Amino acid sequence: MKTGELLAREEYNFIRTDEHLGKHVILLGLAGSYSYGTNTEGSDIDIRGITLNRRSDIIGLTQYEQYVDEHTDTVIYAFNKIITLLLNCNPNTIELLGLNQEHYLYLSDIGQELLDNRGLFLSRRAVNSFGGYADAQLRRLQNALARDSYPQSERERHIFNSVRNAMHDFNRQYKRYREGSMEIFIDRAENPDFETEIFVNANLRHYPLRDYAGMWNTMSNVVRDYDKIGKRNKKKDDLHLNKHAMHLIRLFMMALDILEKGEIHTYREKEHELLMDIRSGRFQKEDGNFDESFYELLSEYEKRLHYAAENTCLPGEPDLDRVQEFVMSVNEKVVRDEI
Repeated sequence: MKTGELLAREEYNFIRTDEHLGKHVILLGLAGSYSYGTNTEGSDIDIRGITLNRRSDIIGLTQYEQYVDEHTDTVIYAFNKIITLLLNCNPNTIELLGLNQEHYLYLSDIGQELLDNRGLFLSRRAVNSFGGYADAQLRRLQNALARDSYPQSERERHIFNSVRNAMHDFNRQYKRYREGSMEIFIDRAENPDFETEIFVNANLRHYPLRDYAGMWNTMSNVVRDYDKIGKRNKKKDDLHLNKHAMHLIRLFMMALDILEKGEIHTYREKEHELLMDIRSGRFQKEDGNFDESFYELLSEYEKRLHYAAENTCLPGEPDLDRVQEFVMSVNEKVVRDEI
């Protein structure tokens, strides 16, 4: 991919024409797998960026936070908003300050000034922000593996509880629900492939068809979503599981760079082979679970993160006075129309 030609494509015209973007944009860069160096042949191109707040946003009544273009998977944050995210060491935005130079598609003087001041945003907050993201990633991984291992009767109980929760809301959504009754329960299955099965007793008279269809769709959608889990596309879903596992380890790597060195390295050159091994399924067993070596690796990174959190030289909080001086100097240029 020739990054220099990317923004010239017609689908990115909005960057030049939107009133919030255009001359206000100070930084655009690759995000996702290309920025990490973990891209494959079929990887999507993601772009993240920063645009200055307009004069009316700063001293007027308008407000603006970000531009999202789903077609090109582009997100461009307003300057004031991304400053707040960076102060919290938000992993999805702090990585924008540590790209390889060739992955910056556009960088203005103010954008470069922001990169030069990246150290202002590094603090012990990274422990909670990166640790929280890593924990969420681990939970997604564990939940996906657990759903695959649920016995049929337990999965049916999960479906039952979800449908029952939906039914609790029917009286509010469907005013005439009281003119009839509907009961769901679990009993011995009639389906030969099941041990237990959900059944319905319905007693509805003179009931509006559209309301009935709405109720039925609500319940059937729950069942359909769970059935997708039970009859998953193993090859496709394993790719997602391995990708989750890879990003889990990558988050630890970035957090350690910040806490141990006070540096942001989005591109993982030294660990590229390890990350790609995880993504390709080297650590996954035939039954879909991960082998012991992956959990040993995970445990080692968790120990390192705990030690780094206790021994980092980073301050507990960012220097808000210095950050504010920087923000005001940038916004003053906007107010004075010096951009």
